[in-house]
Amino acid sequence: MSGETTDHRPRSLAGRVALVAGATRGAGRAIARELGRAGAVVYCTGRSTAGSPSDYGRRETIEGTARLIDEAGGSAHALVVDHLETGAVRELVARIEREQGRLDILVNDIGGEAYVEFGIPLWEYDLAAGMRLFDAGFRTHLQTSHAALGLLIRNPGGLVVEVTDGTRAYNAIHYRETAFLDLTKTAVDRLAFAEGHELKPHGGTALSVSPGWLRSEMMLDGFGVTEETWRTAAEANRGRAGAVPPYEFVISETPAMLARGIAALAADPDRARWNTASTSSFELAVHYGLTDVDGTRPDAWSFIEAMETTPAADLDVGDYR
Repeated sequence: MSGETTDHRPRSLAGRVALVAGATRGAGRAIARELGRAGAVVYCTGRSTAGSPSDYGRRETIEGTARLIDEAGGSAHALVVDHLETGAVRELVARIEREQGRLDILVNDIGGEAYVEFGIPLWEYDLAAGMRLFDAGFRTHLQTSHAALGLLIRNPGGLVVEVTDGTRAYNAIHYRETAFLDLTKTAVDRLAFAEGHELKPHGGTALSVSPGWLRSEMMLDGFGVTEETWRTAAEANRGRAGAVPPYEFVISETPAMLARGIAALAADPDRARWNTASTSSFELAVHYGLTDVDGTRPDAWSFIEAMETTPAADLDVGDYR
């Protein structure tokens, strides 16, 4: 898929107002930037600021996201919001209503993956830690939608994107390593399904979208690699069980591919075709003719499934990029 020359700029989102919940880093940051680049007024929320980092302990800040949107020619409002606090979320939506009078796009991207503990069965899992994951990864989505959808339905054509991990088809037959993570990610998809049914009479659309293996800032740091070295490091571990990074990392994608797909979806006048669906960054990229920043189009979920039955030595990652 390399060599494509399109600049990936979607049709204009001028006049549209977007809220991206969880926009400090990773997919949320990229989505907020791409929506702003396309002309939407973007309210981006997070907990990490220059003076007060979140418990993730990361260096990225919500102000940094706003700067990226501004530099891309967009209009950004960066707000510190804890989406587990009911009053804070309601005030956020009230502010959007006061300042804009409308909300057209809601992206729920808060994930909670930093709270996952792998390899621990449910009966041994610390209940408080498990509930923190579920609350961060699901209840934030539910609470934000509860507060925001009344404003979103005032104008037909509203769009809700629930960002999750794994498509509906993949998660239906794969256990996601811990009970709390499994429940969280499948619940987010089911929320999108339910929202789609309730938004349809109002001319709205809701769906869940999963990236592939996301090469986020946290993932790069966690594997001790950089954007320049990740592929060489992953390829060196072909066939080595337990290696870091694992060989599957060769199919990873930047947050930009997901962001480009969501921006294209938001600008699609026929976006209602996606209502209640579960899709992926790859499927959106194919449908809208997009690629990742390197000109490839990684099909992560197909590659990961292929590795379940085919030795890594017999798989050519080029067939999936």
